[in-house]
Amino acid sequence: QAQLVESGGGLVQAGGSLRLSCAASGRPFSAYAMGWFRQAPGMQREFVAAISRNGDSEYANSVKGRFSISRDNAKNTVYLQMNSLKPEDTAVYYCARAFGLRVATSTDDYQYWGQGTQVTVSS
Repeated sequence: QAQLVESGGGLVQAGGSLRLSCAASGRPFSAYAMGWFRQAPGMQREFVAAISRNGDSEYANSVKGRFSISRDNAKNTVYLQMNSLKPEDTAVYYCARAFGLRVATSTDDYQYWGQGTQVTVSS
């Protein structure tokens, strides 16, 4: 079993920044890839970013150049730095732990999920 707890969401103006954190407990954190997804009202949950066990990363086209994912295995924590935020980034953001160690972009590739944290970007 693994538990994931997100934090760092909030209300920010367009152009601003936020850093989300996801603290993991349970099985060895460093052995698995981690990902961030988001879900806006009435929309499907979509991939945002993922990081492999050894630090390889992948991003959705909509956030490339603005968002950055990182992990601190000593702290069992994964981060999502979000810069140049846009109103269309408004969503609930979820942290997830993959079944394996490589980056993955499908929700089907993730075994454990956090409860989500709301990010709202005002125009």
